[in-house]
Amino acid sequence: MNRIKTDICIIGAGSGGLSVAAGAVQMGAKVVLIEGHKMGGDCLNFGCVPSKALISAAKHAHAMTTGAEFGVSPVEPQVDYAKAKDHVARAIATIAPVDSQERFEGLGVTVLRDHGRFISKDEVQAGDTVVKARRIVIATGSSPFVPPIEGIKDVTYHTNETIFELREKPEHLIVIGGGPIGMELAQAHARLGCEVTVLEGLKAMGKDDPELAAVVLDSVRADGVKIVEGQQAKKVSQGPNGITVETEGGSHTGSHLLVAVGRKVNIDKLDLDKGNVKHDRAVKVGADLRSISNRKVYAVGDAAGGLQFTHVAGYHAGVIVRPMLFGLSAKASSEHIPWVTYTTPELAQVGLTEAQAKEKHGGKVTVAEFEYAENDRAITENLTTGRIKVMVVGGKPVGASIVGAAAGELIGMWAMAIANGLKMTAIARTVLPYPTLSEINKRAAGAYFTPKLFDSSLVKFVVRAVQRIIP
Repeated sequence: MNRIKTDICIIGAGSGGLSVAAGAVQMGAKVVLIEGHKMGGDCLNFGCVPSKALISAAKHAHAMTTGAEFGVSPVEPQVDYAKAKDHVARAIATIAPVDSQERFEGLGVTVLRDHGRFISKDEVQAGDTVVKARRIVIATGSSPFVPPIEGIKDVTYHTNETIFELREKPEHLIVIGGGPIGMELAQAHARLGCEVTVLEGLKAMGKDDPELAAVVLDSVRADGVKIVEGQQAKKVSQGPNGITVETEGGSHTGSHLLVAVGRKVNIDKLDLDKGNVKHDRAVKVGADLRSISNRKVYAVGDAAGGLQFTHVAGYHAGVIVRPMLFGLSAKASSEHIPWVTYTTPELAQVGLTEAQAKEKHGGKVTVAEFEYAENDRAITENLTTGRIKVMVVGGKPVGASIVGAAAGELIGMWAMAIANGLKMTAIARTVLPYPTLSEINKRAAGAYFTPKLFDSSLVKFVVRAVQRIIP
């Protein structure tokens, strides 16, 4: 048995684990990184990167059918599904060196390619190596959750971990789950020429602002996706005509099945009890992301519970590096964390939704809104379907919701504002290039101040008085 002593041992080489490893080793700490599967984790190999690459291919196909209003004759795209997947593979391969074992070993990290598990409060075993560490970071991410639907184990189904390896274009893709992953992949496949049916037990896009989610759902339906809501999948079977999913309201048969109902945290194989690490569905941590039962252990990203996004794991990494390396206190917050659903149009959110803001702050909330249809750049590109809502309390934004083109880019300004406690005046004073979609943000800020300036009798009285006084 080999033994290693180190300052920091990280279990999991996804976004969070890699960020901790890179930061810590370059600042002088001894670091051991343990990964039993693929370097780069879910985001690079099965999530963010491949899904956005496939969505990009789908956008190119869709663009060929929508040029009439620009004087460009529409044509029916000839989609080579396998070559679209080649584009996905190239995107992964291009980014992979940044997350590779070779790069991190070059930085000075000891990389062990095996599954890690606790054997004591400060020891982790990976294969035939035992690592004793001053601090241990759990960064194991999450995997697709497959619900116990009757017959699911007897059929061939896909999750986000396998769908991107599929080379044959599905004739009819059935998607169980109407959340962000399900909707993104449903729309992409429809645009690539597949028949698509989405089955959602509750409400599709049910965690988002309902008014803005409705804009997305209308667009997805317009692309040919059939969305069935309020019907839980009860039974799955495979026959000569394909895969059949039975729901409370009927049955749906397709050629391929994608399960996209949520995710479960990868902690089952860690032997957390041997490390005195309390857990339920995730590691139980405090606001400092430290285990509540073993102060030597931290958890980041999905393993810490809470929001399951790649950028959250990267943010968590920055939070825990401060106490681990410098002994400084640091706490994580979710109030300034943005997220995006990459459908067309995109749907982006940071902070509180309108309903959440009104529930928390009551009558103190002002909702400033602006329509894409009034933005000149949107008009020139025929991207006028969209809307922004900014929830404001005491002159400061506490949340922003955007649906429309480039919503994922536009939400960044509001994430910055909320993270730094900026007031709406900071957005209103910003000079932005014309014509750009980013002006939508400024116009939303203007919408907040308009009634205060132009509908105020006091302002009008002061202006009239000044005009009588000045020469």
